Amino acid sequence: MNIVIAGGHGQIALRLSRLLAARGDTVLSIIRNPGHAGDVRDTGAGPVVCDLESAGPGEVADHLTGADAVVFAAGAGPGSGAARKDTVDRGASVLTADAAERAGVPGFVQISAMGAGERPGPGRGEVWEAYLRAKGEAEDDLKRRDALEWLILRPGRLTDDPPTGLVTLAEPPIGHDVVTRDDVAAVIVALLDARDVRRRTLDLLNGPTRIEDAVAALRPALGGGRPG
Repeated sequence: MNIVIAGGHGQIALRLSRLLAARGDTVLSIIRNPGHAGDVRDTGAGPVVCDLESAGPGEVADHLTGADAVVFAAGAGPGSGAARKDTVDRGASVLTADAAERAGVPGFVQISAMGAGERPGPGRGEVWEAYLRAKGEAEDDLKRRDALEWLILRPGRLTDDPPTGLVTLAEPPIGHDVVTRDDVAAVIVALLDARDVRRRTLDLLNGPTRIEDAVAALRPALGGGRPG
């Protein structure tokens, strides 16, 4: 497959591009900082420098042309304020989805967050509230798009522990716990292959089920899954 990763220098994105490139897929990773190009190349992906906070949909569409799917993995990241939660976690997602439609890309996998669109618990602060609001609005925008075969993945609290290959993957809610970044990347690879698992919102945690089996259980022909 030809895959484009938006936010290609993120921790999940780098793991994902390494997995995809290792099995022979063509991966382009959109990055904002040219200084990150070497890290991207080390994974086997091709870096594309494009600032998703300032680019227009036509420019981004040029980078997406010919792709089978886009994985939106961009985020404002730790230490950013409420304003950038909106411009990146929401605005860049909307821009990338617009560009995907313009370029005729069929698939769109969005890495979101558990609790997106909900009010946070007491004491989490305005930046966390802005983050969940931005993620929720990005999800809502994607769900309105008939031209894209979208899929929303909401990982739990991310860790850098070694991969387990074992997950819980289902429509929310499934509770709150952790999931390794390596397992998130492996799940995305499996979901990219499962093209009949689309237009659904899925929570992801480490759990008792092999990744292949968890994805197979979602497929309509194999597991009785239904569109979300």
